[in-house]
Amino acid sequence: MAKPETPKTAITPTRAQDYAEWYQQVVRAADLAENSPVRGCMVIKPWGYAIWENIQRELDTMFKETGHKNAYFPLLIPKSFLEKEAAHVDGFAKECAVVTHHRLVAGPNGGLIPDPKAELEEPLIIRPTSETIIGAAFASWVQSYRDLPLLINQWANVMRWELRTRLFLRTAEFLWQEGHTAHSTEAEAREETMKMLGVYTTFAEEYMATPVIYGPKTAAERFPGAVDTFCIEAMMQDRKALQDGTSHFLGQNFSRASGIEFQTKEETRELAWTTSWGVSTRLIGSLIMTHSDDDGLVLPPRLAPAHVVLLPVFRGDESKPAVMEYINALAKELRQQRFGERRVEVEIDARDLRGGDKQWEWIKKGIPLRVEVGPRDVEANAVMVARRDRGPKEKAAMPRADFVGSIVSILNDMQSGMFQKALAYRNEHTKPIDDKREFDAFFTPKSKVEDKAEIHGGFALSHWCGDPTCEAHVKDSLKVTIRCVPQGGYAGAPWADRVEEQGACVVCGKSSPQRVVFAKSY
Repeated sequence: MAKPETPKTAITPTRAQDYAEWYQQVVRAADLAENSPVRGCMVIKPWGYAIWENIQRELDTMFKETGHKNAYFPLLIPKSFLEKEAAHVDGFAKECAVVTHHRLVAGPNGGLIPDPKAELEEPLIIRPTSETIIGAAFASWVQSYRDLPLLINQWANVMRWELRTRLFLRTAEFLWQEGHTAHSTEAEAREETMKMLGVYTTFAEEYMATPVIYGPKTAAERFPGAVDTFCIEAMMQDRKALQDGTSHFLGQNFSRASGIEFQTKEETRELAWTTSWGVSTRLIGSLIMTHSDDDGLVLPPRLAPAHVVLLPVFRGDESKPAVMEYINALAKELRQQRFGERRVEVEIDARDLRGGDKQWEWIKKGIPLRVEVGPRDVEANAVMVARRDRGPKEKAAMPRADFVGSIVSILNDMQSGMFQKALAYRNEHTKPIDDKREFDAFFTPKSKVEDKAEIHGGFALSHWCGDPTCEAHVKDSLKVTIRCVPQGGYAGAPWADRVEEQGACVVCGKSSPQRVVFAKSY
């Protein structure tokens, strides 16, 4: 009996065959980014950077609505600044790139070498994060309780010398935003920490169409120098976790190190309470792995660089003028529609390429809507519409006026549908587990069967006694970490009522007040 043919896909290998390579091929096929000549760094191409610009635009609005203002701080940080906060320097020391000279000269055998006479008195660190250099600025800006709260955000690049890199997910240099705030009381700083975690949660779910579980990290997973770290965790289609954002309550640790003091109303001197929080271009990797399929990128409309591409279809030059006149007029009508805070963004692809080639190129780029217009459509005052959240061959004829009038509702339907699909997948693969053998089996990859990639179970909601030894055992034996102690993001899930309950640690059997999220992660 003949083996049934495997359906052809635009991306090979498929997710089921080799998820890691599938990811790389989606990035390449969508023309998002490429590796640069500098090891571990990437060139973000226009389509990929447009996604980042949309992420920036929406988040920047949300930050400013919560009272934050943008500023910019130096790329280079004196080594002594990092040394002021012991846990911070220990956490980042192995990832730091260091500048030691300020000039190059010709070498004895040709080429260029650092000028021995131009060695810096103090090495400078290319920022891995900016708590210390911003702390120095805050120390000079904050003198009185009247100067607080100080709410600052920075859009910047940072460098962490990663050994194993993957485009968007983990690169030596990446783009991000980092918020830094100073407050007069602990309560106010903690409120800020949770407020910004809420901003990230809203953005992930309403713009990225990505459901997240949020809560505090364990001490072992905490940001270096923080008192508490809170995160949002999303499930990718290979059932691994990706940390999409973090918000840190820094207490008075960095104020003490940087000397951020203020005079109170009672004319005493106190240290400020500080926070920091950030997301990065890793969010683009999250979008890819949450929504994309074996035909390429799938983008939530709210973050797509363009919402619709108009594809003229004609045979011979005689029909071209009428089709292009129709398309240009249609594009003008569509651009007058508002989708959220943006107008409907339209691409017109009139390149001299085969229609099928253009269709597949836009499918792989993830544009939400593809609209074909040919001479018959012009005569009928209609369009042929294809949605990216449906099969590549699935098309529907629509009257032109109906399409223009309904495009916003179509995009909203696609946005909510993507969230619901991702939510159902996350909930399906999140499971309360109490038995140690079941826990181990859940995270043990299944053997390859019929050329399918090895996979594990997903998110395990299991009890943990709080002992870091048990946490370390799971990490060492299974490469599984505690992603967070869940506080929310699971309403309506079939396992929601089992998150907060007394139980026994899945590792040692000791008493535990609540389940935590265990997962393999990026």
